[in-house]
Amino acid sequence: MRIYKDLNNLPEFKNAVLTIGSFDGVHIGHQQIIQQINDLATSIDGESVLITFDPHPRLVVGKKQGHLKLLNTLDEKADLLQQCGVDVLVVVPFSKEFASQSPDAYIQDFLVAHFQPKIIAIGYDHKFGQNRVGDISYLKKFEAQHDFQVVEISKQEVADIAVSSTKVRTALMNGNVGKAERLLGQPFGLRGLVVKGLQIGGTIGYPTANIEVQHPYKLIPPEGIYAVWVAFEKHRYQGMLYIGNRPTIDEDLKQTIEVNIFDFDQNIYGKELKVEFIEYLRGDVKFTTIENLKNQLTKDKQAALKVFEARKKTKL
Repeated sequence: MRIYKDLNNLPEFKNAVLTIGSFDGVHIGHQQIIQQINDLATSIDGESVLITFDPHPRLVVGKKQGHLKLLNTLDEKADLLQQCGVDVLVVVPFSKEFASQSPDAYIQDFLVAHFQPKIIAIGYDHKFGQNRVGDISYLKKFEAQHDFQVVEISKQEVADIAVSSTKVRTALMNGNVGKAERLLGQPFGLRGLVVKGLQIGGTIGYPTANIEVQHPYKLIPPEGIYAVWVAFEKHRYQGMLYIGNRPTIDEDLKQTIEVNIFDFDQNIYGKELKVEFIEYLRGDVKFTTIENLKNQLTKDKQAALKVFEARKKTKL
């Protein structure tokens, strides 16, 4: 998949089949739409081109910016779209100026001038241009003039996507990472740099890598212990991840994300880790002694290993 982030440095696309949206989560509803786009591109010997925006439009023109929680960072989304077989990802810088262009300018100066589309596949309720006055009917008026075809994504498909997105967020906010995985079609993940923590885990036999998630609007599941896959430098490891404020050993109440990677002993400070949530194991608890915490971590590891063993048997 080719990725472009500069509208002034785009190539000439071959029979481009466009679709446009945030595609946050790239869940199973999105994946069905993407498959349609890929199939359409194949049918006309063209290429699928997905247009998304950064920052998320709601961060620029939304009324409740602080409440926005994204399932994916831009890099995470790009990885998932590549797995879906998208040919080209174009990341358009979103601004108030972009949002305020007229519908005509959006069609002719943005879509046509930059992409020369053969097919534009958008939702039946897609709105564009200043005050969102442009719609699919208006776009269709330009089909003959600019030699493209508009393909409508049905009301039911759009509704399914909206419902899926809401269900994924609700599941994750409730710690139900298994349900989120089923809706997403893959485990929910996060990534971040490994930073130095209090380094207490190593003294009790459970060293942890503290993960700093740098995107301020990335959704973080509730506090507790999770069985997780950890990806580092093209290798995957089993592990258990903690989200919480470490009430047993720390009084500053600052939330941390730290992972104990099983059968792993490398210095990874400053490196990036990717974590995939597999199952919620338990909530956060304040223990009376460090020894009690250590004993519980032993039980947590055994519980996590049972989760991985069960999943392995399920796939056999």
